[in-house]
Amino acid sequence: MELDQNGLAEKYPLLARIDRPDDVKLLSPAEMEPLAKEIRECLVSRVSENGGHLASNLGVVELTLAIHRVFSSPKDHIIFDVGHQCYVHKLLTGRRDRFTTIRRVGGLSGFPKREESEHDAFGTGHASTSLSAALGFAEADRLNRSDAFTVCVLGDGAYTGGMIHEALNNCKKDLRLIIVLNENEMSISKNIGRFAQSLSHLRSSHGYIKTKSFIGRFFRKIPLIGRWIFNRLLRIKKGVKSAVYGSNLFEDLGLFYFGPADGNREDVVERLLQEARDYGQSCIVHLKTQKGKGFVPAEKTPDRFHGMAPAASTHSERPTFSAAMGAHLCTMAETDDRICAITAAMASGTGLEPFREAFPKRFFDVGIAEAHAVTFAAGLAANGKRPAVAIYSTFLQRSYDNIIHDVALQKLPVVFLIDRAGLNLSDGPTHAGVFDVAFLSEIPGLRIYTPITVSALQRAMDAAFAENNPSAIRYPNGQEPKEIVKHFNGDLSSASDFLHADFDESESIDAVIVTHGRIATEAIRAESLLAARGVRTGVLLLEQIAPYDAVAERIASRLPKEACAVIFLEEEIRAGGMGMLLSDALRDLPIMRNKTTEILALSNAFLVPKKGQTLYEAAGLDAESVAKTVSDTVEKNRIEKS
Repeated sequence: MELDQNGLAEKYPLLARIDRPDDVKLLSPAEMEPLAKEIRECLVSRVSENGGHLASNLGVVELTLAIHRVFSSPKDHIIFDVGHQCYVHKLLTGRRDRFTTIRRVGGLSGFPKREESEHDAFGTGHASTSLSAALGFAEADRLNRSDAFTVCVLGDGAYTGGMIHEALNNCKKDLRLIIVLNENEMSISKNIGRFAQSLSHLRSSHGYIKTKSFIGRFFRKIPLIGRWIFNRLLRIKKGVKSAVYGSNLFEDLGLFYFGPADGNREDVVERLLQEARDYGQSCIVHLKTQKGKGFVPAEKTPDRFHGMAPAASTHSERPTFSAAMGAHLCTMAETDDRICAITAAMASGTGLEPFREAFPKRFFDVGIAEAHAVTFAAGLAANGKRPAVAIYSTFLQRSYDNIIHDVALQKLPVVFLIDRAGLNLSDGPTHAGVFDVAFLSEIPGLRIYTPITVSALQRAMDAAFAENNPSAIRYPNGQEPKEIVKHFNGDLSSASDFLHADFDESESIDAVIVTHGRIATEAIRAESLLAARGVRTGVLLLEQIAPYDAVAERIASRLPKEACAVIFLEEEIRAGGMGMLLSDALRDLPIMRNKTTEILALSNAFLVPKKGQTLYEAAGLDAESVAKTVSDTVEKNRIEKS
């Protein structure tokens, strides 16, 4: 439901008063709790309608309010790890009236985006990058002699990624850097009863900090024995603290540590942030928040409400590709005890939860560590196992070096199950799986399957696990497209060569559209448009694209012998993609002597559709655009022939 200003003020009176982040400072402390309630109501209403990340945003309401009451954006830089918990930040930074458009085409992004607002200091979409970026901001401020602060909001899940540890290793004490560690699932440090809570309160007080600094200066000034006494006291203090908290990595790295504290109490968070700001050096503020807070269903099952589909999406009994993959992997693992499954903190998203339950000893969740996941799989494969690495296309990019050096170079039988391949509407460019075909195609010996039906996915998995070389199976989000299943009828479940044609090579055809993946639906629609214009067209659907020489031979055997245009259509980048490599492989074959080729693919730019456009329209790859290119090419061939 869209709200005008009057409707907004009536439903959310406090939120309606915030047009810029400094407006949060004008509210009284007593107004923070009702404001947090309004924000949660707004989040539940909008995310339920548009889809998106709900539980994580509900958990950081008070934290985000406190950040904007203590710091001054955009002078102070606020950087969110992953960024899926930035919705509250967007509501408070001048984007409240556009919040109804979040995750819609042409609307607000579901992640921080520099082009969208000056308050989005750094664009994020993948985990564990925030602290490295924050260090860059803080060091630049130091070089520029700026008194700006950099606030890095880091979740404990992102802490499982290696980049966070690399960045921590490079943190310097003399930076105006505040790292907010938001713990909402994984326990990082002990918190034992009221004594620990009291100690936490003491350590975060201004008096404690002043006293600590005074004692340090006092003892170090004593000639000869002063530094020795201070170091002894420091060791005693660490011993007492370890008995309560355990080892504290952050202080061992030289970062002052505040917390842990209740991150869902705005007053507590605000006071801690004020002390951290006044401390004037790099420090950690450790908060514990509840995912899904304020919305009972999300509190009980935060995983279910982590990423929600739009309300308009229809429910279907048909399985998604992710679910179908997980089910078939379980079936295969029942008869082959070598099969193992690996995920990088995405067991639910990739469909591996059933495998986790059925084969817990053969299931490995390595956290947000994609590079480690791939090399770990290589180790399993080298020692006789058959590992499957289930991972989103856009996250697979992080492990490219490991795929080449640790898997492909050694010809190890690792199977990459690449989820969310191709264009994805809701998450935007950060999650567009449009690069994997190009970067995987450069790797020698790697087979690439592109199933667009569940039956083909199952057959591809059977073939991949039977190989003694690495394989990649890429499939889109969601379910198999009904149009494709209906168009190719029974051929989809029986073709052993993963190639399907809706024409016979003996037919007289003006053009053949060679395609793979979900965009085949646009090829089928274009075929109908062209038929109405008198252009005879056929669609050739590939469910395997590499090795390219072998696939080119299969295509050649199915092409008409007469002169025609061959149009390669894909929803990945053009450079190094399927169309470019297959057209090269086909070029010298005899069947191509009377054929012309065209490639329709994404330009080498990041796709950002405008309001009202579909992703395919924005890319110029929708059915109408494809039909126009095909008809123009056919007409050009006719003119040249005459």
